[in-house]
Amino acid sequence: MKSDKQDVVLAYRKHLSLFPFHFLPFTFHWCFMGSRRKARECALQMLFAADVADAVPEDVLRLYWAHLGDADVEEAARDFATRLASGTLAHLDSLDERIRSRAEHWRIPRMAIVDRNILRLAVYEFLYEPTPRTVAINEALEIARRFSTYEATQFINGILDAIKRDLDEQQPQQNIQPEEPEESPDDEATE
Repeated sequence: MKSDKQDVVLAYRKHLSLFPFHFLPFTFHWCFMGSRRKARECALQMLFAADVADAVPEDVLRLYWAHLGDADVEEAARDFATRLASGTLAHLDSLDERIRSRAEHWRIPRMAIVDRNILRLAVYEFLYEPTPRTVAINEALEIARRFSTYEATQFINGILDAIKRDLDEQQPQQNIQPEEPEESPDDEATE
């Protein structure tokens, strides 16, 4: 009889081919992005695993960091990723309802697993994190470009933009500082 741990790990590995970064060594992949983007990608992977395995969220988070997560992720990024994933999973129904309200003619289960979890993650940031909404959209689109298709990126942008407009009318964000841009290795080389 398989344990929950085995179910999560096997389901995640079964669908690993959807994540193109596995074709490159982790060190190459991680060295060209900021720690908050890394955290969002880790959160997406945890959401993906939870969605595929239909497992208890606490188990997914624990097992991700124990067996699947990159050990080189900074502690602050790890905490941010865990907060994003656990918060998204805790508010899944309300997030899905917001997405459903703007995804005309699309049922959440019919969306690609990666796409619906990118949407959930961004909407969670809209509602529960101090991240400027425009930054959350841009980050979601960058992650979608990496893990999904061109068409999906347009789809995600349309839904997130509509939800952002709704939220801006209901509860405008005030005095939120944009995230500090992180220097990439290319920036240091040109100085």
